[in-house]
Order: sequence, then C-alpha cells, then structure tokens
Amino acid sequence: MKTRFFAVAAIAVMLLGIGIFAEPDSKSNAKGLQSSRLIGLLPASDAVAVFDSKRFLNDALPKVLSSNQPMMAQIMRKLSEMEQRTGIDLRKFEQVAVGVRIKQIADKKYGFEPVAIASGDVNAGALIAVAKIAAGGGYREEKIGAKTVYVFAAKDILKNAPVKPTNSKIGKIVDHAANALMKEVAVTALDGNTLAMGSLPRLREAVEGKSRVGSDITGLLSANGTSVMTFSAKSPGGLSRFLPIENDELGKNIDSIEYFAGSMDVAASGASVQMLARTKQPEQATGLKDTLEGLQMLGKAVLGNSKRADQQVYGRMVRNLKVGIRGSDLTLDLAVPQSDIDILISEIK
Repeated sequence: MKTRFFAVAAIAVMLLGIGIFAEPDSKSNAKGLQSSRLIGLLPASDAVAVFDSKRFLNDALPKVLSSNQPMMAQIMRKLSEMEQRTGIDLRKFEQVAVGVRIKQIADKKYGFEPVAIASGDVNAGALIAVAKIAAGGGYREEKIGAKTVYVFAAKDILKNAPVKPTNSKIGKIVDHAANALMKEVAVTALDGNTLAMGSLPRLREAVEGKSRVGSDITGLLSANGTSVMTFSAKSPGGLSRFLPIENDELGKNIDSIEYFAGSMDVAASGASVQMLARTKQPEQATGLKDTLEGLQMLGKAVLGNSKRADQQVYGRMVRNLKVGIRGSDLTLDLAVPQSDIDILISEIK
C-alpha cells in the first residue's frame, strides 16, 4: 500500500512540496476556486494536499534550483522520461488535489490508500488514450456507474519504455518513485479536462461520490490562494507511530497532536514554511512549544560555531524558527533567504 501511495503521488505531482508567494489577483482567485472544486470531488480522507503544479514547474522550481542548473536540467529530463514511461505529461496539469486514507494493517504498520484529482488545459480522454498505448496492452477496463475505468499494470508500462538510470541523487529519487509503480493504478476521466487516478477502491469511492472530505480537514487548509502546496491531515492514534522516536517524553508531546496543516511558498527573497499543529487541550500545545524551544536551544549550541557552510545554514534556520500558540494550536513559521537556499542546493550532486 505504501508503494502505491508514493506511486500515485509521483504521477500527480512528483511529490512536489514547495510553493510560491504572489499578490492575490483574479488569476489566483480563479485557481482557488478550481482547487475547491477538486477538493469537493475527493472522497473521505485522513489527509489532503492541494498543488498548483504548473506554477511550481514554471516559477518556483527554477527559483529554488537557480544555484544548481544541472539538477534543474535533470528534473526536466526526468519529467520527459516519465511521460515516455506512462504517456502522462505532468506539465500539462494545473491543479492537483490528493486525498489519502490511512489504515493500520499491523502493529506499528500503516497503509496509505490515495486518490488524486488532476485538472488543467488538457484533453482527459486523449491523455488516457496515450497512456493505453504506452501500456502496450497492460491494462483492463472496468465500469463504475457510467464511467469507464482503466486499470493499468504499471510494471508493464515501465518494461515497455525503459529509460537509462542515473547515478545522481535527484535522479535516483525520481527513478525510485517511477520504479515504485509496480502495482495497479486506476484512471478515469471525470470530465473533459479532469482526471481521477489512484488505487481502484479509492477511485471507486471518488466516482460514486458517497462520501466527501470532512470539514475538520478542509477547514485547516490554508486560504492563501497563491501557495503552490497546502495540506492538512488528522493523526490516527498519534504521530509518534510514524516516527523513529525513542524518547517517551518527546513521543508523548508529539502524540498530543490531533491535526496538522501548513503551506509552503517561495518568494524573490527566499522560501517560507507555515505549519499548524492542533492539540486537544491548550496545555498540550504549551508543552509542545516548550519542547521545541528546548530543542532550539540545543540546536543553536551545536550548530552555532560550525565552520561548515551548510551547518551554518541549519543553525540560522533553527534560530529563525518562530514558534507561537493560539489556544490549542501550535504555529511554526520559518523563512529561509535565497542565499541560504543557494548554499544548500548547490551542494546536492
């Protein structure tokens, strides 16, 4: 299930996780309405993420990678390779909404069932036709109501369109995501320019429309219509189950988080991340704040006198992190100047 989750997320937006600041205008308002429409098409989910994928590729990504042009060229090449493998060009999508259901499948083991709704200036039927050709017969058709669903055996797609591997870190990450497509991925056209894709059970939920994302999740999504990525999620049984935490006190603090949300942006001056963690009681938020501020003190002491440029950047990030409280909500705000981003990105090979 984890493999399928990462596969669908890769198809939707290659797990893009940065946004871009811009002044609100009619164009951003229109995109906000489009995002709301896509969220409204998702079935009940434990986590939701919304992406402005076209603006990421055209604006934010070139800005973030301006100090590492070889990496930028490699990512663009990988996008072309993924199109060759699957027949789907991610660059044609404008808005993507992903809904994930989290299920416990064993002790301390969880599965992720995703579905993505993608829309843009595309012909949804034509994209599916191209994907069918790329699959070389490795798909089957099923009916969900009046909709025809195409279930692709993704391993056959990869076999029919092999691409030379790369030794770089970023290339290996993208190759790993693409090669993770070893299970079925179901796809259907919801309308002329909107695709739904994901595991077959989740796609069925989306097409049948018997459930929708709860207001507890949608209410936490950022209202910033200029962000390239916003997300919100609820924590099933405590976040420490998903993290390698050995300290009981730290785990207790993290487990007090019932919901978390945020957005990520990039401006001319640098990048910014905003996050929110909602606890059941205000005193739990206070405990989290105290823990984070204690870790900040340790981080400053460890990284403050480092001679390495990258560790100096991390030290500044720890120092610049702003932690606040609003009732039961813990808020985090971090700004990273472009000069620091350039230092970190330039060292990636």
